[in-house]
Amino acid sequence: MSTPEQEPDYRFTLANERTYLAYLRTSLACYAGGLSAVQFLDLGPDRWPARIIGVVLVAAGIATTAGAFRRWQSNLTAMRTGGPLPVTKLPLVLGATIAVVGLIGLVFSLWR
Repeated sequence: MSTPEQEPDYRFTLANERTYLAYLRTSLACYAGGLSAVQFLDLGPDRWPARIIGVVLVAAGIATTAGAFRRWQSNLTAMRTGGPLPVTKLPLVLGATIAVVGLIGLVFSLWR
């Protein structure tokens, strides 16, 4: 039996929105980093390492934007219905992606 929707404490709603906005800032940083990598990194004669870094970062930005909205919406639904907050792997995936990009950049910087 489902419980009727109830208005959660506004502090939790605002905290959920701040988290959402923090994810959006992170996705914007991924976009900027990816486009900058393609434009300015010189890691080889045909620049394919820079393109790989750029594509991975922009893809991470897109995934973060979509995941952030999904997480915000899921948390809001859970708070309104009194259910448990859903578990997310978004921070783990985002952290792993950024670490891999950093390793790619390090390897190609040392390889030159």
